[in-house]
Amino acid sequence: MKQTFCRGRYIAALALCATWAVPAWAKKCPADSVQVGPACVDTYEASVWQIAPSNVGLVNLVKKGKATLADLTGGGATQLSPSPSCAPGFPANFPAGGQWTPVLGSSPPSPGVYALSIPGVPPSACIDWFQAAQACRVSGKRLATNLEWQDAAAGTPDPGNTPGANDCNTNSGGPSNTGSRTNCKSSWGVCDMVGNVDEWVADWADRNNTGCTDWTTAVGLAGGDFSCFGGNGSGASNQVPGALIRGGDWGVVTFAGVFAVFAGGDPSLSDAPIGFRCAR
Repeated sequence: MKQTFCRGRYIAALALCATWAVPAWAKKCPADSVQVGPACVDTYEASVWQIAPSNVGLVNLVKKGKATLADLTGGGATQLSPSPSCAPGFPANFPAGGQWTPVLGSSPPSPGVYALSIPGVPPSACIDWFQAAQACRVSGKRLATNLEWQDAAAGTPDPGNTPGANDCNTNSGGPSNTGSRTNCKSSWGVCDMVGNVDEWVADWADRNNTGCTDWTTAVGLAGGDFSCFGGNGSGASNQVPGALIRGGDWGVVTFAGVFAVFAGGDPSLSDAPIGFRCAR
């Protein structure tokens, strides 16, 4: 959107007037996300759905961030790989590695696999970084960056190893439905940034799954959140980059927190506690 500044006021474009572009941060975020500075970060951890690309109306709602659970179930969509069951898994045209092939006749090309931010469902998991990145892209989004994730997590209450029923899910037998832990909300209004499922972010780093430290011991930041960052291993598996995982999950308390960062998983890793979050 552009407006034109002339003589102290904004008017329709004239040849002799300077144009002014509305900055990205001034634009309203879709209903499924929260504005965090210049980014629109999904309110909820991603759930992945199989939707027929021929269902153009529903796909358009998804891309606009307006699709509801009722829209999905009413439109014949199926949730894929809900954590921790991870069944049903992803279709054959959306394999590990994210090298998907389009559904025949889909325009624009699509594997029929979409990432959504909706409340009241299990977050999807058992997805590698490549698949997560592509599911976001097909849905008109992208993986949140590490910076965006850190910003959006600010103020999330961390209950440690004794969470109440509505606190962040840091110590339980499995994940909670998205947004159901009503006390687990950041200062920006983003849900489930601590615990529940681990979240892939866009950034990669030197892989490190040994010699982790915690922020409290190292630099005095409260919470005792572990940092596994900065490669220090040997062998072929440690020569593959690590894709950053943030926030921790329901089962390992020290890996759950607003400062918890894990670079020990290569981008091809998939597991029941690992999900993701999209942004725009």
